[in-house]
Amino acid sequence: MKKKIETDEAPKAIGTYSQAIEAGNTIYLSGQIPLDPKTMKLVEGNENQIRQVFKNIQAVCESSEVSLNEIVKLNVYLSDLSVFSLVNEVMKELFSEPYPARAAIQVAKLPLDSLIEVEGIIVKK
Repeated sequence: MKKKIETDEAPKAIGTYSQAIEAGNTIYLSGQIPLDPKTMKLVEGNENQIRQVFKNIQAVCESSEVSLNEIVKLNVYLSDLSVFSLVNEVMKELFSEPYPARAAIQVAKLPLDSLIEVEGIIVKK
């Protein structure tokens, strides 16, 4: 059985998907882009976009009663791989070891021309 996870502290889904789905002890986080959940507009600046994505993911985690450190896998999509070192810096502030497994992929374009999109998988303790 699957359970929809939703919070007003992260951007509303702008399509036919849920912010996250819980199935058993696993939570699948949909890709988050750097939308401000109050305005539903992209935040400006590379670092602000990266930080906003993780704020949005953290909000979904909190609504699921888990922390960022329970994320076991992240997929990071960037329209410009040259900012990947900044992603690492932000993640060092937010996560502790052992860090999630991760893939980083440069893509041609992301929704609303954002710099970054991140999706993940959580296994609840």
